Amino acid sequence: MGFMLYLDTVLIPFSLFLTLGYHAYLWKTFKQRPSSTTIGLEKLRRKAWFRDIKQGDDKKGMLAVQSLRNTLMVTILAASIAILVNLALAAVTNNTYNASHLLNSKIFGSQSDRMYALKYGSASLFLLVSFLCSSMSVGFLIDANFLINAVSVDDDDGFSYDPYSYTQTIFERGFGLAFVGNRVLCVTFPMLLWMFGPCPVALSSAALVWGLTKGHLVRYTSRNCNVGADSLAKSGIGQLPAGS
Repeated sequence: MGFMLYLDTVLIPFSLFLTLGYHAYLWKTFKQRPSSTTIGLEKLRRKAWFRDIKQGDDKKGMLAVQSLRNTLMVTILAASIAILVNLALAAVTNNTYNASHLLNSKIFGSQSDRMYALKYGSASLFLLVSFLCSSMSVGFLIDANFLINAVSVDDDDGFSYDPYSYTQTIFERGFGLAFVGNRVLCVTFPMLLWMFGPCPVALSSAALVWGLTKGHLVRYTSRNCNVGADSLAKSGIGQLPAGS
């Protein structure tokens, strides 16, 4: 039973290392082989889609606004969930602390005052980071909506930069921050289970990584290779310049 006293110091770092290590591996794979991840394929397709949208056609601009509406709604929902759960967590913390005598079994881990502060403080920190990223993503996507419809202005307006490249940068920042906010929110839910002990945190983290692996990594088949090649060709990546 002596090992039960060290469950928090063993399983919680293991859970964090598992989730953070998976996302580090996903980021490395995304940078080196973007066509092998769903995130990379979506980014390549967005570049090809944006290349068609940015021609200044009013109908295509309206289509872009309607297409980004779903992403905006999902991001706003994620931000709302994060801040509501954070507010509810503040109320639950006091009630759980008063009922701490019900969780005096060793399997629930340490129930000291410092451990309570660490449990709910870490979950609250993750929720606030998710809310911040989702809120910033909403701002970037709203700016992208405006800029996509403004790229049809004349090229003689005295811009010292390429308005199309700037619009695409804002566009990608919005999607990137939305992804970060969504993933931080997903990582938060295993941390919320810490009140029931470190074992549920480890099990839920393993289940989360397994589910994300199924949704992020693409199995290489001839069809996926053709789709990735088409996306690379449309986005202009990997093409040699003329005369080379």
